[in-house]
Amino acid sequence: MSDSNKHPFLAFLNKNKKVVLAIVALVVLTVGGYFIYSEFYKKPREAKASDAIYIAQKYFEQDSSKLVLNGDGTNKGVLSIIKDFSGTDAANLAKYYAGCSYYKLGDYENTIKYLKDFTTDGKQIQVRAYGTLADAYADTKKFTEALDLYKKAGTFYPEDEITSSIYLFRAAQLQEVLGNIDDAIAIYKDIKSKYPKTENGSNADKYINKLKVQP
Repeated sequence: MSDSNKHPFLAFLNKNKKVVLAIVALVVLTVGGYFIYSEFYKKPREAKASDAIYIAQKYFEQDSSKLVLNGDGTNKGVLSIIKDFSGTDAANLAKYYAGCSYYKLGDYENTIKYLKDFTTDGKQIQVRAYGTLADAYADTKKFTEALDLYKKAGTFYPEDEITSSIYLFRAAQLQEVLGNIDDAIAIYKDIKSKYPKTENGSNADKYINKLKVQP
């Protein structure tokens, strides 16, 4: 009896040798291709993008919004980084800087354009992205979207009590504007309960009592 008959697996390999070799070759090519892509394209591109955004970050810290967006003639602005390094972490972060900078310039449509496509694992940045996007929606009278995002920003990162209380407070104020008094009171009570040490938490009763005495 041959070895292939003694061992069914060997018999299978012998019978399907070409298919098995093709699968192995495909796996090797896939793994090798990913390694080459990662080491010789993705990583160097990420490094270049990270270097490119460094100066824009400095301008962002200085509230120089136009320089953040368009650069200074020598260094790229975030709009160029988004275009030239699409798919990189730096290009994603550049969307945050672009959205926030446009908001400071009063361009709410572009604020929405860039921030609605931004996401990050960094909660401190993400909560501010949600909040700024909510502000832009509110300023363009898109109140439903604004309210949803204010609530999201107010509950997304509760460890940051001040920021959370600010966005929940804006949600409550917007509920007032929309005439949803009971919903506004509920949010003020939530702020008072969860963030009593913040300015908004300590002032919550004032707003609750004002709404309760309204005819």
